[in-house]
Amino acid sequence: MPRPIRRLPEPRAMIVAPQPEAVEAGTEVLALGGSAVDAVLACAFTQGVVDPMMCGIGGLGSMQVFDPKSGSHIILDGLSTCPAAATPEMWEGIFERECSDGYGYVLKGAVNEVGHQAVTTPGILRVFEAAHARFGRRDWASLFGPAIRFAREGWVVRPHVSAMFTMNEAAYGRAGYAAKLSYTPDGTRLYMRDGAPKRVGDTVVNPELAATLAEIAANGAESFFTGAIAARIDTDMRANGGLLSLSDLAEFRVREHKPLEITYRGRRIAAPPPPAGGIVIAEMLRILERFDLTAMGHNSPEYIRVLAEAMKIAGLDKDTHIGDPDFVPPPLDMLLSDSYADACAARIRAGEKTSLPRVCGDAKHTTTISCVDAAGMVVSLTHTLGTPSGVIPPGTGFMLNGAMNWYDPRPGRAGSIAPRKRRFSSMSPTIVLEGNAPVVTLGAPGGAWIGVAILQVLLNVLDWGMTMQEAVQAPRFSATTNDIDISNRITRATQRAVEAMGYGVKRSPMSFPFAAPHGITMWDGKLEGGADPQRDGYVGVVA
Repeated sequence: MPRPIRRLPEPRAMIVAPQPEAVEAGTEVLALGGSAVDAVLACAFTQGVVDPMMCGIGGLGSMQVFDPKSGSHIILDGLSTCPAAATPEMWEGIFERECSDGYGYVLKGAVNEVGHQAVTTPGILRVFEAAHARFGRRDWASLFGPAIRFAREGWVVRPHVSAMFTMNEAAYGRAGYAAKLSYTPDGTRLYMRDGAPKRVGDTVVNPELAATLAEIAANGAESFFTGAIAARIDTDMRANGGLLSLSDLAEFRVREHKPLEITYRGRRIAAPPPPAGGIVIAEMLRILERFDLTAMGHNSPEYIRVLAEAMKIAGLDKDTHIGDPDFVPPPLDMLLSDSYADACAARIRAGEKTSLPRVCGDAKHTTTISCVDAAGMVVSLTHTLGTPSGVIPPGTGFMLNGAMNWYDPRPGRAGSIAPRKRRFSSMSPTIVLEGNAPVVTLGAPGGAWIGVAILQVLLNVLDWGMTMQEAVQAPRFSATTNDIDISNRITRATQRAVEAMGYGVKRSPMSFPFAAPHGITMWDGKLEGGADPQRDGYVGVVA
């Protein structure tokens, strides 16, 4: 007899993120009638507790919101700024080199990466505050419940958290994570055991963070930027030679933008404009629209070559042209024009290889959330600590970002240091629309790999007809330098064929490398989610 087919109720709301505890928190809010923004905030607060080197209230990020009820479609930019005390020349004399993988800069003493001078003005709580004020349906304080509970009662170190805790990036020119976890007495107590980072199965209890979150729940984000928490941060900074000041915190403002939009094969692709990373994805798609990709075969040698060249062209243009628009106006009309896309495609067809010795971007220590609620609101959030600084202000329980590592210590460049300047960020929470109806929401952590990963997932869904789960777990590759990095699930025969074209190819030992996309499709109103397998997350459903 044929096996019975089990039919589950169709989901009416959905949330997907890399951490199971955080997905659980967001799903609970959706089930109680919260909006997608409410659910994303509950999820994000919990992420900061259970993935403390990836994100948190001391970090930064970008959120895209599509709300059919109000007709709003906006980007909320909470990317951090250089403290006002920063100057373009302050680290010029201690610059040594770029990190070998392009994620930041190596300075004598690592002052731009570890410790109080590494901290930029954190903006993510202002994003959460602004989003909730405009799109929230649940009480602000209620969104902190799961995060406070996990901080107070404890959470268990998962495999991916353990991998981050034990990561040693000395080969790239960056400090090991054990040094950051143990940088402060609070960090040592929270995250170390027997002189090493806590292991899979160990419990982390953080009552100080529970108290900090309770303070923000009761008194709002203002407590972090001008109130009791701001005073603690300021005291710690002044005592330890930090650049961040009370006025930096008080004067930080969220930027609201219209999404950067292009069309790709008749659909609208909406992503955050500079200094976020939507321009890289948009430029790649504009170039690749000139090719019949499906005729090449998925992940065939020619497919890899064409996509890799588009990746390198967009990466080089980003390095050359894109910084903080307040300081370096971006030539978006030129980069996204038909004539420029035609010229780039012609170069690729002619076999020209773009030289991209190195790309500088975010650290890989980031996380993401995508959510759709029962009313059709769609939210995509990416947030991060950048390269975590290791600084936990005494008694607060949270780590501050180390995003000064992203700024070029050499004056006169698009990404150079300047007071109140925002650095380019690869973060690109993305929404795809057919006409005015959203059909895909997608985001990814992963530094300079974010753009190339989101690109491939979009192509997998839009060109190849994959489900979101199929799309995020399909083998990926990356060209953010002159070499092409490939997943261990791309065949050796394909690798040899790409090498025969004159490319250097580096095989990752990982099955799911190059960022960690998570997303949801909404074809014909049916929600289907996908969680990248490497990050321990899953899809939460409300039926």
